Amino acid sequence: MSKKKKKLPLPELVTSAALIDTHCHLDMIDDGLSPDSIVERAQAAGVKAVITIGIDLESSQKAVNFATRNSKIYAAVGIHPHHAGDINDEMLLELENLARSNRVVGYGEIGIDTVKDYAPLQTQRHAFIRQLELAKHLGLPVIIHNREAHEEILAILREKGPFPAAGVIHCFSGDGTTAEKFMNLGFYISFPGVVTFTNAQILHEAVRTVPLERMLVETDAPFLAPVPFRGKMNEPLYTLYTAQKIAELKNLTLEEVARQTTANVTKLFGITL
Repeated sequence: MSKKKKKLPLPELVTSAALIDTHCHLDMIDDGLSPDSIVERAQAAGVKAVITIGIDLESSQKAVNFATRNSKIYAAVGIHPHHAGDINDEMLLELENLARSNRVVGYGEIGIDTVKDYAPLQTQRHAFIRQLELAKHLGLPVIIHNREAHEEILAILREKGPFPAAGVIHCFSGDGTTAEKFMNLGFYISFPGVVTFTNAQILHEAVRTVPLERMLVETDAPFLAPVPFRGKMNEPLYTLYTAQKIAELKNLTLEEVARQTTANVTKLFGITL
């Protein structure tokens, strides 16, 4: 008879230190709870704020609406590379108007995805560049989706930079050397629940390489749930598992990771708890 796997307890913040989930999609979490209830559950465990991210015009509008009615929710607006073919001048104008809300703290997620290929690469490049220019005009940090497009994105950022408001490479999936290239351009590196996977050795090396002062944590909920919920629906509460694994990899306490990554969020996005 095989032994039943022991469920990992929820990591506990034992001091006043708090975490922020810097990237989730509240409108996509379908567990029967309202976005406010999902955030309230996270808050009770020490994840005190979330940034909910737009991937198209509709979800960007929802993100701003959620953030407008709940002081613990912040928003980012933008067009994901999967929807790059939808971009036109009218849509960009609507996004610009949305982005002027004081509840919007970043522009994204935008970038390039060479895995799914929902839009041709040239279309993705065009959409990415136009939105980088808009974000710079708005003075907002950019939130970048990078799926197996490291060199393509680095080349564009070098060509179109500098970016005074900086930004973050969301859901980072590269190695330490790649992380250093992005950090040299002024970007933060954000780690998702994938760091808890035992087979994520390259990502573990990246965590050890990236200074805590340049690091953010995220869920990308409802996607990429960490161990012990791998394969199930993710939610902001589970930021705790990601932060705990980072603490383990860097020989730090959970509280140290929480304090510094939250300070980084304040520096990048202007969010204070």
